[in-house]
Amino acid sequence: MNHPNINTYRNVSAHSQVAAADPRQLIQVMLDTALVRLATARGCIERGEVAAKGENISKAIGLVSGLNEALDMQQGGQIALNLRELYDYAARRLVEANLHSDANMLEEVASLLREVKSAWEALPQ
Repeated sequence: MNHPNINTYRNVSAHSQVAAADPRQLIQVMLDTALVRLATARGCIERGEVAAKGENISKAIGLVSGLNEALDMQQGGQIALNLRELYDYAARRLVEANLHSDANMLEEVASLLREVKSAWEALPQ
């Protein structure tokens, strides 16, 4: 059901969640949201919804780029460098997935992001 008031609530709620998040939570939200966008894009490919597929992949690319920009290369050392390379690769694969409507490429990136998410969540507070 797409009711304008419900959509407004969802947008405000999402923005409130991000505004109140600490940096650690923000990374988690970005990873979660990217994974949702990739799953949605896979569904769009299956249904032949080209415009929605492109929009979801584009937003996932933006989130991956945001994760890349959030890296602290000075303090992160080799881990940050490895993540930078992974995020660059993921963004390139997403562009290819969009061009070719390739759900397998989307799943490949989702798998990589799930690994990062799992490692991130395992870090001590």
